[in-house]
Amino acid sequence: METAAHHDSMAIMETRLVHETHRLATGLLADAAGRPSVPSESLAQLRDFLVVNLRHHHKTEDELLWPQIVAAAPDTEHALHKLSEEHERLDNALDRLAAAAVTGAERAGDAEGATRHGDSQGRDSMNGDVRPALREAAVEVRDSVRDHLTHEEPVLFPALRDHITPAQWEEFSQRVIATTPPVAGHLMIGFLDEVGTPAEVESMFVNMPQPVRALLPAMRSQAVADLRVLRGTSS
Repeated sequence: METAAHHDSMAIMETRLVHETHRLATGLLADAAGRPSVPSESLAQLRDFLVVNLRHHHKTEDELLWPQIVAAAPDTEHALHKLSEEHERLDNALDRLAAAAVTGAERAGDAEGATRHGDSQGRDSMNGDVRPALREAAVEVRDSVRDHLTHEEPVLFPALRDHITPAQWEEFSQRVIATTPPVAGHLMIGFLDEVGTPAEVESMFVNMPQPVRALLPAMRSQAVADLRVLRGTSS
């Protein structure tokens, strides 16, 4: 019984925190894209973080986690297939978000040159033309993620509790961490700190390699600073 309780707390807790991170991050991008004061670089960083992390999250569920659940409980196959179909629709929304220009220079095909020459003032002067499209794409992703999670969690949480062993979850979790794209990873640390308790967050990092753990304070500081900018609360 003690092992089962620990399994419940780890599998469901980690999934819940990741889902809350996705809710928080997609909402923040939709809000920040509507504020002209937010620097383009900050929007691009959060946009890129969301695109790669959501795609990776859904890919690992479809390819790694769902097959294990179905193997243990074949009657879940239909429900999980429906969730995978939602993943595909969300991928289409992520394609639109990834393609949305953050700056006018990007739309003109000269974002690299503008960045190289430090022409931030020129880029920002064009933001008014492109940010409505960025915000529209961000809102679509935000709403799609929230709707999807309302469908997924009532299926997934009981499945994690009843059909995934502690060893399976540990292996899955480690594979997810090992294959997560290194795009603005500090933002994940910052979001997790906001949606979870210190004990919950620490439990997710307990098996993190020591060289990476040594970077956590710096990553947390950078995340706090970047999230303040995105929320318009920086000094």
